[in-house]
Amino acid sequence: MVRTLALLLAQLATAPIVSETVETGERRLVDLGTFECRDITRSTVLQRVCYDRAQQNLVVANNGAYDRYCDVTPDTVERLLGAPSMGQFFNQNIKPEATTGSYACRTHEPAQRD
Repeated sequence: MVRTLALLLAQLATAPIVSETVETGERRLVDLGTFECRDITRSTVLQRVCYDRAQQNLVVANNGAYDRYCDVTPDTVERLLGAPSMGQFFNQNIKPEATTGSYACRTHEPAQRD
């Protein structure tokens, strides 16, 4: 039993660490390697919340699909995670600001050449 456990631990220690990548609704791949993710069990709207504090990027699994929100302050994420109804907080304070509001992710696409 001890040998089996030691062998298993040795295999885990040498296994490569692969970060998770998700596709968001804007059809962009987001590497979650720098994000802190939490699986949410107390909400019927949100299944997962991932936050990159340094970049202030929030990735949320909402009804099975991932969406990204930019320039989200740590305070807003703390309020989301501590809200009595996470879904209600998300739907009232974050989701409406996604497309053109303060949490819209502005992508810098390279200029197309003629």
